[in-house]
Amino acid sequence: MDTRSELGEFLRSRRAALRPEELGLTPHPTRRRVTGLRREELATLAGVSITHYTRLEQGRARGVSDSVLYAIARTLRLGADETAHLLALARPADASVPRPPAPPRAEHAGASARQLVAAMTDVPALVLDRRGDVLTWNRLGHALLAGQLAPDGPERPAARPNLVRMLFLDERYRALYDDPDTEAELAVASLRLVAGRHPDDRALAALVGELSIQSAEFAALWSRHPVRTCTSGTKRLHHPTVGPLELAFENLCIPGASGQRLIAYTAAPGSPSEAALRLLGSLTAPTATADRH
Repeated sequence: MDTRSELGEFLRSRRAALRPEELGLTPHPTRRRVTGLRREELATLAGVSITHYTRLEQGRARGVSDSVLYAIARTLRLGADETAHLLALARPADASVPRPPAPPRAEHAGASARQLVAAMTDVPALVLDRRGDVLTWNRLGHALLAGQLAPDGPERPAARPNLVRMLFLDERYRALYDDPDTEAELAVASLRLVAGRHPDDRALAALVGELSIQSAEFAALWSRHPVRTCTSGTKRLHHPTVGPLELAFENLCIPGASGQRLIAYTAAPGSPSEAALRLLGSLTAPTATADRH
């Protein structure tokens, strides 16, 4: 991915989202040719020269300081995730040393992570890479999210489930969510954040290209440059076997540079969702006959 063009598109999208009146500017009596803030207005409010800001938006500014980037972020009213994304795009790692993108490489969950997930017998859990590929899941995690798929899918890199791809291209997976539109927006926003931090990830670029072609919804969301991360919260699902579920989830980052994370889902004690999870576990438990084989 070209971080220079990504930076310009991101800044323009955020300028277009702000009205001059919101920042205390008096609209010019003549008709505006652009929506949102003009470059000149943003540069003035941020205390940056228009030439310097224009070069930044065109991807031609080098060595831009933290103070300038934070001033622009404050003026654009960027949140913490959006500010981190701006810094990653403006100063990509080793930008001064051109190098070809690394070839895609199949990732694997570490032995300890796999053992931990397998030991969580009463909790749906899975390990994802930074692109959303499922590297491993336990029996309940598979039954909760993708019972229609082969349980050993994560063990075969060429056939691995990817939760972002499934959300846009697999109707059965999308139907799990009570609010799939919000889920889709969050998935794209999280993927945007990852793309800004890893512009040389060819597998990630291939995933974005595939989804942009095959899903008009994904393409529209991606063009808006949403940026957000979500480490915990609540998922409201409607499982085809056990019905409605309200589950808390936690994203736990696995130490290291790979960006892998463990996701676990839990239900409130004594709730109908806890009973539904227990039922799902009993329905998918291996039988004694299967154990002997």
